[in-house]
Amino acid sequence: MVDKSGQLRRRQGESGSHRARILQQLEQSLRKHWRLGQNMVLCWAPDPKGLLTLMVPHYFLGNLTAGDRSGDLAEKEQFVSAVIGGSCLKTHEEIFSIAQRLGVSTSFIKLDGVLGEDPDMLAAADAIISSYGISYVGSRAVLLFDIAEFSLYTPFEQASQLNSLSYSMNSAYNKLQRQGVDVNFARTTTGDGYYVWNRDQGAYPDLDMLSFLLLILIDNAVARGQASGNTVPVIRSAFHIGSHYELFQAEGVNPSVLSYIVGDVTIVLARMLESAEAGQIILGDFQANLPDREGTFGAQEFVTQAINELRELDKLRIAGQPMKEIRVLTPRQGSLESLSMVDKHGMKLEAVNLELEVELADERLRLGAR
Repeated sequence: MVDKSGQLRRRQGESGSHRARILQQLEQSLRKHWRLGQNMVLCWAPDPKGLLTLMVPHYFLGNLTAGDRSGDLAEKEQFVSAVIGGSCLKTHEEIFSIAQRLGVSTSFIKLDGVLGEDPDMLAAADAIISSYGISYVGSRAVLLFDIAEFSLYTPFEQASQLNSLSYSMNSAYNKLQRQGVDVNFARTTTGDGYYVWNRDQGAYPDLDMLSFLLLILIDNAVARGQASGNTVPVIRSAFHIGSHYELFQAEGVNPSVLSYIVGDVTIVLARMLESAEAGQIILGDFQANLPDREGTFGAQEFVTQAINELRELDKLRIAGQPMKEIRVLTPRQGSLESLSMVDKHGMKLEAVNLELEVELADERLRLGAR
């Protein structure tokens, strides 16, 4: 009697092992071409004997647009953003067309097996290749937290304050996750704070990031009320939606597992908090999609929607206390206070100020007050 189920399991195991070997070989080959961060991958395409990559020096994109006054700078930036936006995976025709447009050659990486057309295999390869390159995101919600007067504290106090802020993020994440809202957040430190973004993209992730921000600030406010000494920070915070590039930091012989972001959205966030007061909450001047609604909306509508969603979360508790109410404090007729700022470079910036009142079972909090 033939054990067909056993044969099937063995074939599946052999297939999985073969795929793992191909992916391992792919990473080893990429590491050699990467050359400690000297080169980066713009895109790739499967080939019957391996894959084709478009690999350029790390300074290539900067040189491509630097000092260009011929009038086609915007067109070049738009083309490059389209190439590195989304998946690095391209067709044969696309990768050769891109190479011709950029004036570079493709590189061939030979593998002992083919990647095939299996979506899971291609996705796994794309994830590996992406860590050796740079990607562009046209619109994403990003937060910036900045600890007030950070440099005036002792090193131990600074470490405590960063850990406290990090804990508030994790606490807010767990609260939302228990309610079925999964904020797949990533962060990088600025030294005295964090940039925080949602790895997922779209209307729901963008709105979830604002709800996430509000819960972090509430948790921080409660912690400050219970703390002794300078262990819990007073933070300035900002929310904005915009474009950015995402890349992996070169560390020794491997690219980092963690990515960092830089671009218009991070620049605007930094400019907004440049002259912000301790405890202030600032939202950028943006237009973005909201879930299940047509058109684009600004900060006012995002705040209204985020607060409504927090109110609808059943059994939401802050430091063991149920949240009874959360409301926006506005100077006039329900509109957020508009801000016009000028940064250190003399550039004007429009934003809005946010103040909130949160009513818990045993205390009332005021957030964003100046």
